[in-house]
Amino acid sequence: MLKAFFLTMLTLVLVKSQDTEETITYTQCTDGYEWDPVRQQCKDIDECDIVPDACKGGMKCVNHYGGYLCLPKTAQIIVNNEQPQLETPAAAEASSGATTGGVAASSMAASGVVPGGGFVASAAAVAGPEVQTGRNNFVIRRNPADPQRIPSNPSHRIQCAAGYEQSEHNVCQDIDECATGTHNCRADQVCVNIRGSFACQCPPGYQKRGEQCVDIDECTVPPYCHQRCVNTPGSFYCQCSPGFQLAANNYTCVDINECDASNQCAQQCYNILGSFICQCNQGYELSSDRLNCEDIDECRTSSYLCQYQCVNEPGKFSCMCPQGYQVVRSRTCQDINECETTNECREDEMCWNYHGGFRCYPRNPCQDPYILTSENRCVCPVSNAMCRDLPQSIVYKYMSIRSDRSVPSDIFQIQATTIYANTINTFRIKSGNENGEFYLRQTSPVSAMLVLVKSLTGPREYIVDLEMLTVNSIGTFRTSSVLRLTIIVGPFAF
Repeated sequence: MLKAFFLTMLTLVLVKSQDTEETITYTQCTDGYEWDPVRQQCKDIDECDIVPDACKGGMKCVNHYGGYLCLPKTAQIIVNNEQPQLETPAAAEASSGATTGGVAASSMAASGVVPGGGFVASAAAVAGPEVQTGRNNFVIRRNPADPQRIPSNPSHRIQCAAGYEQSEHNVCQDIDECATGTHNCRADQVCVNIRGSFACQCPPGYQKRGEQCVDIDECTVPPYCHQRCVNTPGSFYCQCSPGFQLAANNYTCVDINECDASNQCAQQCYNILGSFICQCNQGYELSSDRLNCEDIDECRTSSYLCQYQCVNEPGKFSCMCPQGYQVVRSRTCQDINECETTNECREDEMCWNYHGGFRCYPRNPCQDPYILTSENRCVCPVSNAMCRDLPQSIVYKYMSIRSDRSVPSDIFQIQATTIYANTINTFRIKSGNENGEFYLRQTSPVSAMLVLVKSLTGPREYIVDLEMLTVNSIGTFRTSSVLRLTIIVGPFAF
């Protein structure tokens, strides 16, 4: 069995481990390795996993850098995590002269062994300070004077390759030069421990340029950031334009809804991509800061909004009318007929409504020697001597006109109520036209039209007597009648 083991060991090929540089510019690896696209370096192929039945004769397969080993199942092995694996308790120590003793595997700088990570197998342990055994020149050293160093078996001491040291379990373990401070990396480099040695690398965000570590400008390699990239020593960060904020991935910029987050608008807010706009309700306009709303004084923008008076209100306006009028259709003024709503005249008076007010007149306007014969008609009896030189009848009429009425304008028609044969009628303004505001135009033999020839401004009252003279063709009959017209000019032009 021991002879077969040594024959197997002669066929082992020890391959030095491949340490990749910090920057790899190739993707082809040597035998026993394959390219790792994630780590960007070559990695060992585990032949024990992919080669079916790699070891024969009850040997166990142990993966090694660039190859694999076939060892007895009782062999002691230094695994990747640098902790020993003891398959059986007997493997911890070897007995001199035994033909089936434990076989130890370690990285050693001994004769016939490649330094830097190869496994070394020993068929048997022998007594003495130093013994070379077999054709493989595998060396095992013992030092019983160092019980603290090798508590598990103080009779054995091994020699380790450079970068390794003997552990308490009597195996070679890697020296962490980065932890012990025995490396020679520059201050701007990062020490990375590897098996049997160490490597000096640039920190994240830096790249090696010659012997220097220089910052990588990540902002020159799109697309790192959605909108704006800010390079910093060894790193970078993303910024967003005003109106945007970074998403949870710290890369994408998403719109800020200012109308929900911090609504600065006084009235209406509308969110748009990267910003917002304010609008005002009807009757308001944006102020110079584009946030607040100011009332629009509609009354100042136009003098034709209201017929009488415009009253500005917050966000709107309203129209007012003077006393005696009411607002209709929101803007125009209409006369209130007080004689129908609030008649304050006495029983012996009649109410006369005019534009903007009303007046009370006596129901019997007749004065001596006239007597009332019908409504508003007074007659002077022929039997009364006082009536000889007076008009036969006086009829009282009332009318109202608006102020500043356009001229000339026909305002009142007078017409004879009794027509006699072979008579001639003439019409004239007997009184009340001292300033020439009126003109009487005869329109037919029995009628005439009162014409306003001068504009009148109210409030004012005019009493105009219109007389009709009637004579027969032979001159034997003459009579007159008067229409006393009361004209009330309203205070406004509506």
